[in-house]
Amino acid sequence: MKNIKEVALSGRRVFFRVDFNVPLDEGQKITDDSRIRAVLPTLQYALASGAKVIVASHLGRPEGKKNPKMSLLPVAQRLGELLEKPVRLAGDCIGPEVKKLVQDMQAGDVVMLENLRFYPQEQKNDPSFAEKLAELCDVYVNDAFAVSHRADASVAGIVKFAPRSVSGFLLQREMDYFHKAMTDPRRPLVAIVGGAKVSDKLRALENMLQHVDKIIIGGAMANTFLKGQGCFLGKSRVEEDLVEASAAVIRAAAEKGVTVYLPVDAVVADRFDPGAATKIVPVHEIPADWMVMDIGPASSILFAEALSNAKTIVWNGPMGVFEMDAFSRGTLAMVTHVANAYALTIVGGGDTDAAVHMAKEAQRITYISTGGGAFLALLEGKQLPGVAALDEAGEK
Repeated sequence: MKNIKEVALSGRRVFFRVDFNVPLDEGQKITDDSRIRAVLPTLQYALASGAKVIVASHLGRPEGKKNPKMSLLPVAQRLGELLEKPVRLAGDCIGPEVKKLVQDMQAGDVVMLENLRFYPQEQKNDPSFAEKLAELCDVYVNDAFAVSHRADASVAGIVKFAPRSVSGFLLQREMDYFHKAMTDPRRPLVAIVGGAKVSDKLRALENMLQHVDKIIIGGAMANTFLKGQGCFLGKSRVEEDLVEASAAVIRAAAEKGVTVYLPVDAVVADRFDPGAATKIVPVHEIPADWMVMDIGPASSILFAEALSNAKTIVWNGPMGVFEMDAFSRGTLAMVTHVANAYALTIVGGGDTDAAVHMAKEAQRITYISTGGGAFLALLEGKQLPGVAALDEAGEK
């Protein structure tokens, strides 16, 4: 996979696939511009090199139809503010008017294409759509790690038609950190896996058994593992059809010498509500009409001990319903444990990222990944279509 520093950019039309799928409030104002800021080093490098910069992204889920509420206009305006130069939003992402706009660009100009997902062909990886996008550029740059697990036209298909295809700094950094964590880690390597469903993380857990020394499991998904260990979970969420698969993960881990840590106590509630009655109980004493909402303090201490000698930590998924204050303590404590560790620490996933920022510990985490789905796909051992396409392009 070649990167942007390996190609000449001066005077060239450089097409950047980025992920500017940022949150907007009802007034169409951006509430978090971190995804835009993450790509600034790549764009600034290209501008300093005399490139004509074309930026392409999707926003929201317009289902292949033009929707003014999902226009990239607010994003183009914010990018212009951050780059301190005008960013012109094209009226479309393909077509004669867009081609004319790009043709008239001068070195140092920045044009943003309108929402790629206004066309159903984008997510269908339609070759003709990919070719039309490629016609706009001399060099294609993928700097959208967060969508590189999708074989979309602007992510994978375009590479077949673009004259040169390379990675941007953000995508390169994401892959480098993942390699440090999973392919050639300093040991012990500890994986922390949380979130709601075992079904979302089962493949990742099975793959990680080949790499890690310890696995810490929390969140609602831990309930299914606890059920497999003989615990009664009351009204807690349990994926009954995956109880045996979860037990199989525990057995496989034991065979490989991987230590698995499950919660030993829990914060339970009488209903799924911020104002619910709560109490802390051992996992073997959960009342019949109550449900697990967070790990308890004893679990937090156990998990901290498991992390005490870690040299590499990878974390995906919260420990409980941290969005509700009463059930945020376990996840926030885990953030502190990870931040305090003398280790390379990598956090991935939107909820985990949000928890780190809620705890105001982002500066003490080595790397926070920009992609939840892509990060999880790598944990599952999958090759990302966007990265695979660049690898193939590098072999031309």
